[in-house]
Amino acid sequence: MKLKIYNPTSNSLRHLISIRKNLLSKNGRLLKHSLKGIKRCFGRSGRIVTGHIQRGCKKLYRNLVSFSIKKYAINISSFYNPNTNSFYSVNYDLLKNRFFTLILINNICTGSLFVCNNLLTDLHLGYRTMLKNIPTGSIISNVSSLYNKPSIFIKSAGTFGQIIQKKLSFCKIKLPSSKIIELSNNCFCDIGVISNKQHNKIVIAKAGRNRLLGKRPTVRGIAMNPVDHPHGGQTNGGMHFVTPWGKPAKGSPTVKK
Repeated sequence: MKLKIYNPTSNSLRHLISIRKNLLSKNGRLLKHSLKGIKRCFGRSGRIVTGHIQRGCKKLYRNLVSFSIKKYAINISSFYNPNTNSFYSVNYDLLKNRFFTLILINNICTGSLFVCNNLLTDLHLGYRTMLKNIPTGSIISNVSSLYNKPSIFIKSAGTFGQIIQKKLSFCKIKLPSSKIIELSNNCFCDIGVISNKQHNKIVIAKAGRNRLLGKRPTVRGIAMNPVDHPHGGQTNGGMHFVTPWGKPAKGSPTVKK
């Protein structure tokens, strides 16, 4: 996918950079049975539990198929999903004679063969197999944490991980955040990089597009009133950085290890 830079013919188009989606499928009827509506309640009248969130535009959610141990499929088309920043691919299962959707791997063309098997020896881009079948140093993505379960690691656009060490029962994987985790050799993963690698180069260009995405403006705590934030009502300094609920925001650990 290439970037599209707009001419500044108006204030809303100035500095705007988006991604060309001319290679994506626009057939909305395909896999229509897997779509469902999402009921979201982000009103501003009650107690605000999470800040900077609003309703935004309506979205449809598409269910992903559960990964099976043996699957042979052909890539039919790829399409945009409003709930993720990576593109999805529509595949036709040759064994069960049905369609299903998966996260698209970069540089996978229409008509490519997709194989998911726990005993793969011939590895190609986009194939899915166990970690024990993939050599050390390979680029992987869409990693699951348990055997034959949906993936939970490395699913964002343009991200990838790497197998840095393999042992008898587990292997070490380097995540995009440079964190190293240990997973069982029986976990499944895809070979390759997640699609939409240029997602981080998108420029929104105006605040109204963020409001359509469901994002409200972010305001500094020191600019608020005392009833809205612990930092409110001050001029400069006075206390350490805290969250709106009084918890330390800088210096204290936030993740249990």
